[in-house]
Amino acid sequence: MGKTTAIVTGGAGFIGSHVLDALITEGWQTVVVDDLSTGDAQRVPDQASLEVLDITDRELLDRAFDAARPSVVFHLAAQASVTRSVADPTRDAQVNVLGTLNVLQAATRHGAQVIFTSTGGALYGDAAPIPTSEAFIPAPISPYGASKWAAEAYLVTWREAHGLPHTVCRLGNVYGPRQNPHGEAGVVAIFSRRLWCGEVPVLFGFGKPTRDYVHVHDVARALLASRGTPGTFNISTGVETDVATLLQALQDAAGTALEPELAPLRPGELERSCLDSSHAAEGLGWRPELDLPQGLKQTYDALLEQFEADARSSEAN
Repeated sequence: MGKTTAIVTGGAGFIGSHVLDALITEGWQTVVVDDLSTGDAQRVPDQASLEVLDITDRELLDRAFDAARPSVVFHLAAQASVTRSVADPTRDAQVNVLGTLNVLQAATRHGAQVIFTSTGGALYGDAAPIPTSEAFIPAPISPYGASKWAAEAYLVTWREAHGLPHTVCRLGNVYGPRQNPHGEAGVVAIFSRRLWCGEVPVLFGFGKPTRDYVHVHDVARALLASRGTPGTFNISTGVETDVATLLQALQDAAGTALEPELAPLRPGELERSCLDSSHAAEGLGWRPELDLPQGLKQTYDALLEQFEADARSSEAN
């Protein structure tokens, strides 16, 4: 392996597996680094190799990097739960800060660019102007947001110290096929499963919180477009959508009319989030292709197939 090799940390996960598919389509040799705590080994095709390890284990991580000798690293492995970060901020920091530092040090030995997926809303906080540009100074309200900001600082420091074109991509609220419907992040998948099962969906924040929903297909395109371009970029649509409107759009796609349960926001969650992605348009030549109605319909259909396949598998076992 060597200069046409990419490492994708978290490559068996929701977003990472789509990045992996895009790289394989382009003909890249690919190595996935994933501890499979939330990822699925079945998402790693035969064309890629899988190293099952935790990025906080520097010895094992170094061994994987030295074998692959990558020219670029897509760093998506993370502790990505806001509520879990509140409950266990130490583990959150171990993965998102120290794990990222391990990735940076391993990448530096091979002169590899690191493209880091950070967070948009959880980083900027509730006081941010809407839409929020990269110029706004972050004010995270959860340990998860704080750990992502700290990891960004290390990335910028290593970029300046070693002259490598590291890139930060601050993502909006990503949705799409393969999203986990069982966690707290991924509201589109959570709602979709509840509608499919006929279970009452829960609207936290009484349906009022807003997010900037961006399809995983567009996110993968943005990450690949970041190769060779240093900087910090919001990857989003710039469209603010409240969660009640999102649920109604999914109900339309599913043909359901379930009355939702209303509940307050959970600790660490934002009231509003919408990102200005004009810098990505200028610097990366990237713009989102899928609008929300189109993306939700495509996502619901894909998730429905996934839910039905999982149900058949459970019955067979």
